[in-house]
Amino acid sequence: MPGRPPDSSANAPVSQAGSLAGNAMGTKDLVFTVLAALAPLTLIVAVAPLHFLKGGAAVPGGYLVAGVVMALFAVGFMTMSRYVRNAGAFYATVSRGLGKPAGSGAAMLAVVAYNALQISTYGALGVYATETFANYFHRDVPWWVFAIVSLVFVGWLGYRGIHTSARILGVLLVLETAVLVVLAVYVLVKGGAGGWSAEPFAPTRVFDPGNGAMFALVAGAFMGFEATAIFSEEARGGIRTVRRATYIAVGFIAVFYAFITWVVVMAYGVDKIAAAAEADPVNLVVAVFDRYVPAPITEVMHILLLTSAFAALLALHNAANRYFYAMGREGLLPRPLGRTHPRTKAPWTAGLVQTVLAAAAIVVFAVFGIDPYLGLLLWGSALGFLGIICLWALCSLAIIRFLRREAPEAGIFRTTIAPGLSFAALAVVLFLVLSNLPLLTGAGTATNVLIVGLGVAAIVAGVVRALYLRARAPRLYAGLAQTSVDEPPAGRREPVTGNA
Repeated sequence: MPGRPPDSSANAPVSQAGSLAGNAMGTKDLVFTVLAALAPLTLIVAVAPLHFLKGGAAVPGGYLVAGVVMALFAVGFMTMSRYVRNAGAFYATVSRGLGKPAGSGAAMLAVVAYNALQISTYGALGVYATETFANYFHRDVPWWVFAIVSLVFVGWLGYRGIHTSARILGVLLVLETAVLVVLAVYVLVKGGAGGWSAEPFAPTRVFDPGNGAMFALVAGAFMGFEATAIFSEEARGGIRTVRRATYIAVGFIAVFYAFITWVVVMAYGVDKIAAAAEADPVNLVVAVFDRYVPAPITEVMHILLLTSAFAALLALHNAANRYFYAMGREGLLPRPLGRTHPRTKAPWTAGLVQTVLAAAAIVVFAVFGIDPYLGLLLWGSALGFLGIICLWALCSLAIIRFLRREAPEAGIFRTTIAPGLSFAALAVVLFLVLSNLPLLTGAGTATNVLIVGLGVAAIVAGVVRALYLRARAPRLYAGLAQTSVDEPPAGRREPVTGNA
């Protein structure tokens, strides 16, 4: 049933300057921004060794399986995007499908998850920068110095607007992808450790019962691909551009990561990769560079590790800002967060808040001497990973409920089968992640309980905020998640926007 009409004052932007830069990003810009957030080089060099440790030669096939799951999710998510075009993508989707309290809970979880992912990356960049500086200049500089310098540049570029960020991210992504392609060419030309083999993709190896932890880890490689929807209000060409960019991103992640990890397996041998990962996970991929490519290329790779982490910081900064902005505009968070710069259209207030949060986290970890990699990076990324998986699963349920009710003409596959299968698979992944949380965090029970507790607290806070608005500010509550409909189906009325 249609809900009460939204109050116009609740729906109105904070000011004329409160809108984002429309028609600012094409398909290429969206794809580069999303893939840069995933930091391909950093993942292959610093994270994939842990995947090999748990899955051995099955890792390449694991990426393809995870890609299928994410593609199923993308089918429903992008069908839903015809009706929901909002910078708070998860928030709007869950609100439309499961109600505004649930959507508000999803919004707060998304704010926590994206900020955790962004802030944790300063730990990786600080570690890489410290090692690189010591190698070249033979001087030890604390990791937090590089983190703070990067934070200033990230904040400034975010303030400059999405145009500047997209151009820089595109260049950095091409460079880090190119060095991985060069590695692949050298390994394949030299024949690897003893010829090529398709064994890493064999179903019996990939679906071995002992690979549960591997699948929990591999799913993290796709974390953030859905951020295309976060930039939907700034997309040139509307939702068609967002859909195109989303499918390209999912396909690239699945195929490229499967290919590069297969190359690493070939470099060691199918039967030796697991033992090599166990013997020296930190240098597993670096050793492939050392063994197969000329030394200058390896040196370039080490430099590009820094730019890869920086690109991830900038892309995640922009994504986190859009959630702050959307929540401020809606009134779920303080209204000033919904302001944008009159010239660049960047959410500058949200960017400032995000920068201050990151600076505070860096200072705390530095003052208390907590390891930036084992602490800041692993703990923060685990919190972000858990949050994103929960949001994927919630969105799958919301998509089914909304599309079956409001858009049955989209077809049974888009409205039910694809999101239903993705929800079932994501529920399994969530269970695997929780079961292997100590592996992800490298921490004890107290830290792991705190990480899970922060996620739960975010959801509860969001639900409570929505219920408070429903009781005390019904006009503002009625305006929540009231986004415009893009590309309405021919011959159909505009979908209901007043879900309680």
